[in-house]
Amino acid sequence: MDMSATVYLLIKAFHIIAVISWMAGLLYLPRLFIYHCEAVPGSEKSETFKVMERRLYRAIMNPARIVALVLGVLLIIELSPDIWSEIWFQVKLVCLVVLMAMHDLMGKWRKAFEADCNTKSQKFFRYMNEVPTLLMIVIVIMVVMKPL
Repeated sequence: MDMSATVYLLIKAFHIIAVISWMAGLLYLPRLFIYHCEAVPGSEKSETFKVMERRLYRAIMNPARIVALVLGVLLIIELSPDIWSEIWFQVKLVCLVVLMAMHDLMGKWRKAFEADCNTKSQKFFRYMNEVPTLLMIVIVIMVVMKPL
């Protein structure tokens, strides 16, 4: 695929926008889980959290992840095939796979809250809240600095 520089930059801009939206959800949903742990199952507070979590996951996180991945693939296609042998790129891809796994785990945890059968503690979600942040830091450093 041979796209113009303008199209490439436009795709790159929308990719970054989608990544920011996806990361916002990955950073915020565990926070909601932390607060949801305090709510009595079936209470009005718990039901409110269920709505917030469902809307965040389905209406923001899922579409943003799909757009980020599709546009990311388009950007990769435009790059040299040598990119796959670059260590920084491999590290970025590993972090991306872990981010996608975190996304799916958050979906599983959301469903547990929705069914009023969460067994995880606030402390667990506090730790899980840090994982996307650490992965984001590694990804940004890899992409910007290309240190390896």
